[in-house]
Amino acid sequence: MIDLATVVAGFGDVFAPTNLLFIACGVLLGQFVGAMPGIGPVITMAIAIPFTFVMQPLAAIGFLVGINKGGSVGGAIPAILINTPGTPDAAATALDGYPMTKQGKPLKALRMALYSSITGDTFSDIVLITVAVPLAAVALKMGPVEIFALMIFAFSVIAGLLGDSVTKGLIAVALGILLASVGADPEHASPRLIFGEFELFDGLPVASVAIGALAVSEIFRRVAETRTGGRPTVHFDPKQPAEDRRVSWAEYWSCRFALMRGALFGTAIGAIPGAGSTAAAFLSYASAKQAAENPESFGKGNIKGVAATESANSAVAGADFIPLLTLGLPGSASSALLIGAFIIQGIQPGPLLFEEQGRLIYGLFGAMILANMLNFGIGLFGLRLWARIITAPAALIYATAMILCLVGAYLAAGGMIGIHVMLGAALLGYAMRSLGYPVVVFIIAFFLGPRFELSLAQTLILTDGDPRAFVGHPVALALFVLTLLVIWWMGIEVPRRARRRAARNRTSSPS
Repeated sequence: MIDLATVVAGFGDVFAPTNLLFIACGVLLGQFVGAMPGIGPVITMAIAIPFTFVMQPLAAIGFLVGINKGGSVGGAIPAILINTPGTPDAAATALDGYPMTKQGKPLKALRMALYSSITGDTFSDIVLITVAVPLAAVALKMGPVEIFALMIFAFSVIAGLLGDSVTKGLIAVALGILLASVGADPEHASPRLIFGEFELFDGLPVASVAIGALAVSEIFRRVAETRTGGRPTVHFDPKQPAEDRRVSWAEYWSCRFALMRGALFGTAIGAIPGAGSTAAAFLSYASAKQAAENPESFGKGNIKGVAATESANSAVAGADFIPLLTLGLPGSASSALLIGAFIIQGIQPGPLLFEEQGRLIYGLFGAMILANMLNFGIGLFGLRLWARIITAPAALIYATAMILCLVGAYLAAGGMIGIHVMLGAALLGYAMRSLGYPVVVFIIAFFLGPRFELSLAQTLILTDGDPRAFVGHPVALALFVLTLLVIWWMGIEVPRRARRRAARNRTSSPS
């Protein structure tokens, strides 16, 4: 589908000085914010998107990819050193990483986390490069009806996996699609839900909604939960034995099975929209513990526990791109933000992307591999520095982030309307978090709203509004059946089993 010259040109574009610089800056920034508990790569990507307006597509996407990959490495640093995960998926890393710190081996744990993260990330990138083109060719054979059914199925899976309940997840999906319908009707160009604000005729600014719902609402929540008091000081003993400061090849090789299981878990789960890196990390940890000769050592400073979790959660970063690039369906907050970045650059993710933007896609693949190398180099020399960074005052961090959010929202919309939308989205996001509604599901639905509406309109035209016409579309029909099964399983059967287990536990517990 793509000739060799396009592939070579795409990989060659990565080495342009501007692209190299932005990828390196992204990795550096990602590691920095990952090491800061409470910020994380997702919030940083949301803030950074408006600043990519003036950048070339490969530099812009490479910069955001670098932030995401760097954040996966940086998130393990506070988890290991002070038992405070910088990202949610690093919570599993803290199970054995922090005990290693208490044993006087913080640098060994940090280095193992770095090596494992790079191993899992590189593995998933290779899988992505291998399977993306064949999957895109298959996706091109799907018509509007099949795409509509696939989106319905993806929404049900994401709502079930990312929310506390399927009902709340589906409400978040509906809310996202509703806000995506603000602006001109694509069929008749008549304004909808703009309430006299003609600046909204083109719809709500994508970047402003993302910044508000993801970044500002999280800042509000963190500030509300902030308590006074100092953080624990991280102490590196200069007289540490060399074997406690480094990871030998023999130690790395002894973790090979844990690393491979983690990479496989992360790649498989990352390719499923909605599963997420946190699930991959804990599943990999449980698998490594079950397969170990001494499972009782896990949770007490077993280096294989760090290897299993970090290889898994980092492998998700590359696998996230499989549904994103081949089907145009994001499966996480970071990939949803990347869809926003693609749209800002005038590019629509999906199977046609490989035909229309083949050179950019292979440039992106090259940027991902290069980001892994830079992640390794920067992480290797920056571990001690990031360990000092985590003691920065929270007030300084949140104030700086808030200023960047305001500037980014203003630039994204070209005026105060961007800030107004951002603040409205922030209040909505804060309310959703407080009430247990998944904000990530809302963001994904908002980004996919226009495409969902187009697929729905095309489906209604092709079927003439007659549900019986779906009999002539067996793939779509199968996806609708799977959607019902997912909603039944996650919305009815799983809660029912949980209630039964809780009842048995209450019955068996001593009075």
